[in-house]
Amino acid sequence: MTKLSKKRKASNALIDAEKVYSLAEASNLIKEVNTAKFDASVDLHVRLGVDPRKADQAIRGTVSLPHGTGKSKTVLVFCTPDLEEEAKAAGADYVGLDEFITKVEQGWTDIDVIIATPSVMPKIARLGRVLGPRNLMPNPKSGTVTTDLTKAISEVKKGKIAFKIDKFGIIHASIGRVSFSGEQIKDNAQELIVTLSKMKPSSAKGTYFKSISMASTMSPGIPVDSKSISGI
Repeated sequence: MTKLSKKRKASNALIDAEKVYSLAEASNLIKEVNTAKFDASVDLHVRLGVDPRKADQAIRGTVSLPHGTGKSKTVLVFCTPDLEEEAKAAGADYVGLDEFITKVEQGWTDIDVIIATPSVMPKIARLGRVLGPRNLMPNPKSGTVTTDLTKAISEVKKGKIAFKIDKFGIIHASIGRVSFSGEQIKDNAQELIVTLSKMKPSSAKGTYFKSISMASTMSPGIPVDSKSISGI
């Protein structure tokens, strides 16, 4: 059994094992229980009462966080030469087509988001085996296949994130950093949860929000009471 460090034991002691916290309480407490020496990510883990094996319940989408993620995202744009200048002007870090298709095929995935125009999708379809498992493959549902490159790039740079339910019915998403204020963390978390609430499939029965947990890198999880969240 892994031995807990003194810091981790101290962090665990700050969390009442018998309590489910309000979103506001968890957003403030997450800053106190963090043990990392760097500006750790704050993540939300939402277990939904859906069956991901059913097409209409395989939830995926995007949300624009009010306060961003606290991390600058590296964006690659696949497009035709006539659109390259537009993509660069909008803030894309890498822009092109054949050159980057070859790089990705060779294993290069040092990017956070890939955006593509519809016209080049047939050409990059073969990259699915590399990009799919990393959740990097452009998809219309996540807004990463679009003719409006300027808007898509701008939204990503400002804090738009994509989320996708895993095979266990859980959404995992980074919603900020521990350097954020408790209010900023709460606002970002609420925006994601309200978005998920609006996406509830009509075929989903029973309790939709099974559990919500907030954690930072290397910190214990804090259970969040869904009833404390307005708008759902």
